[in-house]
Amino acid sequence: MSFGYSVLGFGSFPSRGGGDFTEATGGTITTSGDYRFHTFTSNGTFEITKIGVDANVDILCVAGGGAGSGSNDNNGGGGGAGGYLEGSLDLSATSYSVTVGAGGAKGHAVGVGASGANSVVGTISATAIGGGFGANGSYSTDGANGGSGGGGSGYPQDNAGGSGTQGNSGGLTGYGNNGGSKGSYVADGGGGAGGVGSASGGNGGVGRQWGGNSTYYAGGGGGGYNGAGGNGGGGNGYQNVNSAGNGDNGTANTGGGGGGSYQANGGANLGGNGGSGVVIFKYQYQ
Repeated sequence: MSFGYSVLGFGSFPSRGGGDFTEATGGTITTSGDYRFHTFTSNGTFEITKIGVDANVDILCVAGGGAGSGSNDNNGGGGGAGGYLEGSLDLSATSYSVTVGAGGAKGHAVGVGASGANSVVGTISATAIGGGFGANGSYSTDGANGGSGGGGSGYPQDNAGGSGTQGNSGGLTGYGNNGGSKGSYVADGGGGAGGVGSASGGNGGVGRQWGGNSTYYAGGGGGGYNGAGGNGGGGNGYQNVNSAGNGDNGTANTGGGGGGSYQANGGANLGGNGGSGVVIFKYQYQ
């Protein structure tokens, strides 16, 4: 009499386990529960070497944040956060090039800083747009457009903030917001992935929390004269209203905008650098 299978060297049950799950290389690899994360803080390649039963991969792609503005005769605007993309895609067993955008560099003591650089996931053509730099009234320069827009400048030259231009890209959903625009004495905050920059209190727009690791990314930089950076790596604007000073840098690998500087008695000061971006892939590996 036969039961259709045998054991102890005479046969085996069907295989279950490793072959059922996706395998990949690239970036800094960590695990949490049944999931594996590949985090890229610099350029590299994410290569899927085997697709499992579930080919779904969660992706976060954040561009570099814009620089906060320096100041001479005004209060500098906060930098806009880098554009933010997220989503889940069914990927193939192939290579995906990864470009991680640098944060925008602060300008010279009274100059306009730079916008952040784009982050890109190749093959799916997903592009997160770099954040816009903050406005500088000394140069009569408005905040730049970007993934999120740079904040406007404050007293005595109120230049406008920039617009958030991040849209959907490569099958991922995009987030970005405008910088604050033409507040009064306080310079305006840069936009964040989760909210606009403030034109009244100078705070940077809040970032957005990624479900993969519950961390916030892409917060806007605070405007000079006491503006706080947005949750998600935004740098604070200089916050001692009794003396001049430089804005804080955005946090590296968050896409946070740099903080704006504050002038007092004609002092020339620097805005903060924008924070560099990040790209993360997440999938079930066991």
